[in-house]
Amino acid sequence: MQTSHTAAPTASTVSFIRRIALVSWKPVLFAVLLWLSAAAGEIPIPGTPVPITLQTFVVMLAGLMLPWRQAGSALALYIAAGAIGLPVFAGGASTMALVGPSAGFIFGFLPGVVAIALLRGKADTTSTARTALTAARYLFAAIIGGVAVVYMFGFLVQSALTGAPITAVALASMGFVAGDAVKAVVAALAATGLTKLSR
Repeated sequence: MQTSHTAAPTASTVSFIRRIALVSWKPVLFAVLLWLSAAAGEIPIPGTPVPITLQTFVVMLAGLMLPWRQAGSALALYIAAGAIGLPVFAGGASTMALVGPSAGFIFGFLPGVVAIALLRGKADTTSTARTALTAARYLFAAIIGGVAVVYMFGFLVQSALTGAPITAVALASMGFVAGDAVKAVVAALAATGLTKLSR
C-alpha cells in the first residue's frame, strides 16, 4: 500500500515535468534564436544609433509559429536575460541597452510578437487559394505587430531619450522600416511553408 502511494505522486510529478518541458522548449528556442540573430552581426545605419539585425525577423517568425503565450514567453525570457546582464542584445549589449536609444525597440518586441500571434489567424493550407490567403494574413500580422507596434515603441522611447522630434526619429529609421517590410514578406512565406510541411 505504501508503494502505490509513493508511485502515484512520482508518476504525476514526471507527467507535470514532461508537460512543462513540452510547453517551454519552443519559447527557449526562440529566445536563443533572438540572441543568435543579435550576435550574428549588425549593420549600422547612418543618422541613427540603432543597428540593423535579424531580430525583428525572428520576432515575426515566433509570432507566426507559436501561440501568443509561448511567443510572449520567448520575448519575456530574452528581455529578462539581457536585464540580468547576459550579452544577448545587438553588439553584445545587456542591461544598458534597456535604457539606451534602442530600448523602445527591445521592449516593443514583446507586445509586437503577441499582436502577431493574435492577428495571424488559423493556418489553412489545404488548397493553393487558402495557402495564399494564409500567407496574406501572416504578412498582415507581421507588418502590424513586427513593424507598426515595434516601431511605435521604438520611436517614442528614442525620441524621449535623445530629445529629437519623433518625426526626425521616424525619418532616420526609414531604412529599418523598408528592411523590416522585406523581412515580414520572407517570414510570412517561411511560416506558411513550414505550416504546410508540418501537416
